[in-house]
Amino acid sequence: MRTLDRYVVREILPPALLALLIFTFLLVLPPIMDYLENLLAKGVTWGTAARMLWTLVPQALGLTIPMALLVGILIGLGRMSGDRESVALLACGVSPYRLLRPIGALAIAAALATAYVMIVAIPQANQTFREIAFSIVSQRVETEIRPRVFFQDFPGWVLYAREEPDPGQPGWRKVMVANTSAAGETTVHLAESGRLVVDRERRAVDLVLVNGTQYRMGRAGQTDTQRFPAEMVLGLNPEAVFPKINVVPGVNEKTIAALREDATQKIADGLSPHPEIIAIQQKFSIPAACLVFALIGLALGLTVARDGKLAGFVVGILVIFAYYIVMFLAESLTKGHYLNMYVTRWVPNLVLGAFGIAALVWRARYAAGGLPVGWLGRWQPRRTAVPDDAQAPTPLARAARGVRRQPVLVVRLPHLKIPGPGLLDRYISRMYLKTTGLSFLALLGLFYISTFLDKSDKVFKGQATLADVAVLLVYSTPKFVYFVIPIAALLSVLVTFGLLARSSELTVMKACGISLYRVSLSVVVLSLVFSGAIFGLEERVLARANRQAEIIDAKIRGRTPRVFDAMNRQWVVGRSGAIYHYSYFDPERKELARLAIYQPREDFLQLMSVTTAERAQHQQGWRGHGVRLGQFAAGPPRWQDFPERPLILEPPDYFESEQPLAEMMTVRELRQYVTELSASGLNVIHLEVELQHKLAFPFVTLVMTLLAIPFGVTTGKRGALYAIGLGIILALSYWIVTSLFVALGKSGLLAPVLAAWTPNVIVIGCAAYAFLTVRT
Repeated sequence: MRTLDRYVVREILPPALLALLIFTFLLVLPPIMDYLENLLAKGVTWGTAARMLWTLVPQALGLTIPMALLVGILIGLGRMSGDRESVALLACGVSPYRLLRPIGALAIAAALATAYVMIVAIPQANQTFREIAFSIVSQRVETEIRPRVFFQDFPGWVLYAREEPDPGQPGWRKVMVANTSAAGETTVHLAESGRLVVDRERRAVDLVLVNGTQYRMGRAGQTDTQRFPAEMVLGLNPEAVFPKINVVPGVNEKTIAALREDATQKIADGLSPHPEIIAIQQKFSIPAACLVFALIGLALGLTVARDGKLAGFVVGILVIFAYYIVMFLAESLTKGHYLNMYVTRWVPNLVLGAFGIAALVWRARYAAGGLPVGWLGRWQPRRTAVPDDAQAPTPLARAARGVRRQPVLVVRLPHLKIPGPGLLDRYISRMYLKTTGLSFLALLGLFYISTFLDKSDKVFKGQATLADVAVLLVYSTPKFVYFVIPIAALLSVLVTFGLLARSSELTVMKACGISLYRVSLSVVVLSLVFSGAIFGLEERVLARANRQAEIIDAKIRGRTPRVFDAMNRQWVVGRSGAIYHYSYFDPERKELARLAIYQPREDFLQLMSVTTAERAQHQQGWRGHGVRLGQFAAGPPRWQDFPERPLILEPPDYFESEQPLAEMMTVRELRQYVTELSASGLNVIHLEVELQHKLAFPFVTLVMTLLAIPFGVTTGKRGALYAIGLGIILALSYWIVTSLFVALGKSGLLAPVLAAWTPNVIVIGCAAYAFLTVRT
């Protein structure tokens, strides 16, 4: 390679590698972090979590290698154009077509790497991930069963646990299990403790209850009571557990030979083989996208020069959006039999490839002066005639001519100086907010892309509509913003102070007697504003949006949502410890249908009473109709029938609220819920950790800003993109430390306050040390 080729490669390769790190981080981390805290709290080792993270990397690389190549070309060529190096090349007779040699070499290398990932690495890694996850599910199914939340994923069974187990012990304490699968009969089990035992080899799932009582109740009042001081084993439906993670290789886990064999079998059976054909074509079309992105990057890279490196980052995200939108449209046309399945995955390459060729030709002609723009140089603005009124003499001129005028009364008011941002603060704030806006839009776009790709297969299979995915993205936006704001603020601080240090503006400020503390003031104030925005989002919007997003996501995935509204929730725990079961609640008429009230003893080993009612209506109080009261306090159960009877229940609005999950509740709601459970003597350490974490997380923008300022100053000479890579590493480190301490808190090894606030304290300590060692 010649000097020019090596120079262009050196300019493109570093930003491409950093973009690869950023994209891979953002695509891989969210699915792992969703489960990392619960897995660690239940005893899954860090080695297993690291293996799962590593097996997801090839899946992300299949998407991020072409994306990183595009962004690297845009940023590298943008830097050359911004420093007028591209002008010098044109003056030396170097055409943009000449740059195809080094860029084409990089594109071919990226295409080969992507082909290896798509054809070899992804099938192996995905299958390994599914096997590891299946093993974890087989051993740790109880991670999905949360205390004080009704679990109904086992068909015909409802499981409720009041308390967490002792540290290091599996299962739960004070468990209620109800079997409603038999018509006209309900079986209720109360036990001191319970656990799930999963036998992977036999595909058997057993629920083991220790020291409790079984009640089998029929409609006519017959009740059979059985006390079991030892263990009672209940066999559950294994299909409710194992299909969640299917070990059988899916379309993305199969090799090309296996996909061709499946396609041949489908054709023989008279079925459409388009999923297999499209999967085969995708293994070659995605690597070919590297060549398409190289053309587009070369054409657009010389046009984003004056807007900086983040502009290239944003332009790259827009091109990637366009690529996947065309891919989705082509898939929809194939599903409607308007497009051949063998062409589906190649349509985005053809469309964007044509755009790239046209843009490159236009850019080369523009650089060579071939566009008819010479007439612009001959254009001059027409002089506008000055109106007569504008030529009238000014008051000062009239006074010089001796023209008399009336005396003017001048009243001077004292000048009140209102404290506000100075010139320096406004300058740094504008630079910081501009970088924050670009980072925010780019990162938010990545979250949209990853979510869309995750749900697109459900749309193609007809399990969901495009409108469902669009609504899910709308309700997921607050959650995305909740996580994007801290990362965008961190990257913006690093980039802003890096640019100030690289341009020597920071040195000039110090020479004028302005310390680094004073320079950082505006950024610290803005970080506090972002912290307030995060807390307000969490308190006002996030909980409600998460509830709606969970319901829509459950609908798309075809599973039972973790939260239920008042029309289908059916199981509620009262403040007094009573358990309510009903078939329907009408909030307008304030009426419950087919109500059953189970009142357990304090030790949760036996029932004190059971009350059933055909319906219960609230007027000036709850009144039941068709009431049957069963007393279990002493001796055999005694039943009494009442045509109508007052009932002591919770107020109607209590039945309108959703299931109490921490991520679905505001800080105020969660604090009130923790207080109520604590007053009942329940173990609420898990929820206290969640509450403290909700209070501590908004300060992440402040603590990360304090840490990023000295890092931004010291890394300024290396460029803005190095600051972005450093920011990703800092964010990843903070996220892992936070997950670790939250897991320790949920396990009871740390106090909730320490578990939630220690990561912030650690970061502030590191920031203080860095501030003391850097020249201020």
